Amino acid sequence: MAEAKTTEFSQMDLPSPKPSVGARIKAHFKKWWWLHAIIVVVVILVVVLPVIYVGYPKIARNDVNKSTLNVTSMIITDPSPGSFHLKQTQVIGSSSSFKPTIFGFSAAVSLLGAVPWGKAQVPDVKAEDGAVVHIEEQIKLSNETAFGDFAKAVLLNEEFDMNIYGEPKLQEGALPKVDVTYNKTVTIKGLNKLNGFDITDFKILAKDADDGTNTVGTVYIPNPTIMTLTLGNVTMDLSSNGTHIGQAFLDDLVLSPGNNTVPMRSTVNKLKVLTMLPSDSMLPVDIRGNSSVYHGRDLPYFSEALAANELRTTLDVGKGLRNGM
Repeated sequence: MAEAKTTEFSQMDLPSPKPSVGARIKAHFKKWWWLHAIIVVVVILVVVLPVIYVGYPKIARNDVNKSTLNVTSMIITDPSPGSFHLKQTQVIGSSSSFKPTIFGFSAAVSLLGAVPWGKAQVPDVKAEDGAVVHIEEQIKLSNETAFGDFAKAVLLNEEFDMNIYGEPKLQEGALPKVDVTYNKTVTIKGLNKLNGFDITDFKILAKDADDGTNTVGTVYIPNPTIMTLTLGNVTMDLSSNGTHIGQAFLDDLVLSPGNNTVPMRSTVNKLKVLTMLPSDSMLPVDIRGNSSVYHGRDLPYFSEALAANELRTTLDVGKGLRNGM
């Protein structure tokens, strides 16, 4: 009987199990981790850095350009020929979702398109909608002629444009600081030639005062602006039909926003007035600014502005004589 044959299979003859996808990925990253690290760094450099150093500055500058500025109060006190004290409040308007910090900067102030008359230091401010900025300092005039033109614009116009220019730095959170240009033009109401000016309670004194005053009254001066102006002692020339008849004086004049009622004293040539008085005793009077003096010092910029504006009123001389008796 033949002997049965047996066949033996060794483990070497069996196929090895195929690695799983996860295992292969793990092995790939274990071997090529350094290559992937380089790729990540390159992506950061190519994508993120341009956003930070190109996109972010562009967005920041665009937001500054789109923002608005509204001056709500401007108070000028302690004037001298070359300086004055400024206290100003302004409000920022912005529709941006970014709220960066604009760092303090020196701003040149001027009429739109004109030479700057001085610089004001703007403090740090969070540039968000409704942010209030307060400025208070002694302003040194860099160009007195330019400020004279500014004063004339305030007095003679219903509105005027004031420009504020500076080059501050801006920063959003931990991002780098960015240089921006701050160039804003603000439209502000002017005094409109003192439209509405009037003289009330007019009296011709029976006896001259020691300083020569022979006429007194009350002056009504409307101020539709947001500005408070310290003009000091104001002298005005009076004339009728082209003939000089005297001067009027407004002492320590401060024009505040709203209606101003100010005492007036005058030195008038009574004889000259009587010779030109119409039969109805109604005397047309032209009034032109002569000078503005504060603490004994002439303020050329205010004096010239006042001289550029002529006011006209009509005085009831007969009533003035009766009121003074």
